[in-house]
Amino acid sequence: MPSFDIVSESDMVALKNAIDVAARQIGNRYDFKGTCAAVELDEKAKTITVHGDSDFQLDQVKMILFPEMEKKEHDSTKRLEHGDVQKVSGNKVKQVLQIRLGIEQELAKKIIKLIKDSKLKVQATIQGDTVRVSGAKRDVLQETIALVRKTITDFPLQYQNFRD
Repeated sequence: MPSFDIVSESDMVALKNAIDVAARQIGNRYDFKGTCAAVELDEKAKTITVHGDSDFQLDQVKMILFPEMEKKEHDSTKRLEHGDVQKVSGNKVKQVLQIRLGIEQELAKKIIKLIKDSKLKVQATIQGDTVRVSGAKRDVLQETIALVRKTITDFPLQYQNFRD
């Protein structure tokens, strides 16, 4: 019985590369000389920390970072969960951006409901942080991928492990 998995994974190498490029651009900008403007990646905690002297500068750093992330991996900024802006020593600020990996329960249930409501002849099950879809024909599975791609646009999804 043909099947495939719907997953949400981030290419950490591409993300690290994008953050390195953004950090280099921030270091070279004239208006950021002598400030604490910076961006850091914590690969173990899956967080990106953005530093700045003010809220405005924090936004400027993000305006450099986000296009670089989008160049390396499409829709990668949609998986970021923005934390609160925190005051650090004096008037400096920082913000932690959490990288969400895997499909959360709510989104998985939404995907399964979408597939069941579409009346396609497939079965969808939640397996950890992935959704496995299986059906009798390959064409029906491809229709399912097209349906989910068209409907779920607010979170990046990949379709892997397609088996005949």
